[in-house]
Amino acid sequence: MTPVGRDVALLFAARALRLVAYGALSVVLVFYLTGLGLTEPQVGLLLTLTLLGDTAVSLAVTTHADRLGRRRMLTVSAGLMAGAGLVFISTDAFWLLVLAATVGVISPSGQEVGPFLPVEQAALARAVPADARTRVFAWYTLAGALATSVGALGGGLVPAALQRAGTAPLDSYRWVIAGYAAIGLVLAALFQGLSREADAGPTAAAATGPGAGSGLWGLHESRGTVTRLAALFALDAFGGGFVAQSFAAYWFHLRFGVDPATLGPIFFWANLLAGLSALLAARLAARFGLVRTMVWTHLPSNVLLILVPLMPTLPLAVAVLWARFSISQMDVPTRQSYVMAVVRPDERSAAGGVTGVARTLGAAVSPVIVGQLFARPALISLPFVIAGTLKIAYDLLLYRAFVGVQPAEERAGTHRPR
Repeated sequence: MTPVGRDVALLFAARALRLVAYGALSVVLVFYLTGLGLTEPQVGLLLTLTLLGDTAVSLAVTTHADRLGRRRMLTVSAGLMAGAGLVFISTDAFWLLVLAATVGVISPSGQEVGPFLPVEQAALARAVPADARTRVFAWYTLAGALATSVGALGGGLVPAALQRAGTAPLDSYRWVIAGYAAIGLVLAALFQGLSREADAGPTAAAATGPGAGSGLWGLHESRGTVTRLAALFALDAFGGGFVAQSFAAYWFHLRFGVDPATLGPIFFWANLLAGLSALLAARLAARFGLVRTMVWTHLPSNVLLILVPLMPTLPLAVAVLWARFSISQMDVPTRQSYVMAVVRPDERSAAGGVTGVARTLGAAVSPVIVGQLFARPALISLPFVIAGTLKIAYDLLLYRAFVGVQPAEERAGTHRPR
């Protein structure tokens, strides 16, 4: 296997392991924190601070990764993930949990947080030709979704098995978080195995001339495009933060009395459906273009999101949730590919980082509001309505602003828009 091929395999393996950890954590995190004695508003505040901390870490890492080395920055990030997990299992002091969540890398949503994703995408975009980029990102998304599914399943079944063996519920959740920390250490070892080809390399750095890396947030020519995309992605993530997987799982518990052992399989299938849809997204993008695919698949998924709390029974609510997941993630590989396509190669880590930070900042505001809503039984379903409405607004604004901004391969006529 060539060094580039080995790097792609390692990046896919790292993505899968990380999302197993994220998926498992998302099922038990709110249960664990409330088991420690935190109130719902405190949990909401903690998760907001978690996402704000992830934002700061991501911005610091991704805007320097192309110059300081992607391998080095990924290894540091894995260490922060492991450290946060270790603190979470070691204390119930609120301020220490806040500190660990702010400085470390914790995923309350089951999805990517922190600096991993943009840096890995920049390395993948360097390793594959432009006409294969969206397809590779689709498989990358599928790998993550499958891993999240497995993690969510384990996050429900492992605590249930431990509790049947006599372990206290809180301790059973603590074992899942210990696994999260251990995976962070494994990731650090994997990233150390990447070749020098994974870094930005001298060619890309030289392409912009002296001082290129000194632009704001590591951006120069693409700053305007990235800023507009970041603002829109923040709106989308702000809406999505109202239904982060940790909160969605807890909503099923509050609304229908579902326990983690049942929630695990529910979100296993939800994430599996989301991942499989990514492969279809690559085909649609090749025919209709990246922006059209992003919007046309995202709009109906947000209508379904609004319908979830209107379902009168658990089976119907789960069915609508699964229908929503089956199309909700088609915009993910297309969005990621689009960002990599419309910026210069030496700006990719920074562009991915800035747009990722914008998404995290948007999502960071929501948990504080959700925590307050969950503390009022009559309002626990409102987050779904707010999320769907905001995300529909994002779709319409994105289409208006960027449908005419095409990547080079689309301008060359490699797709046939209708």
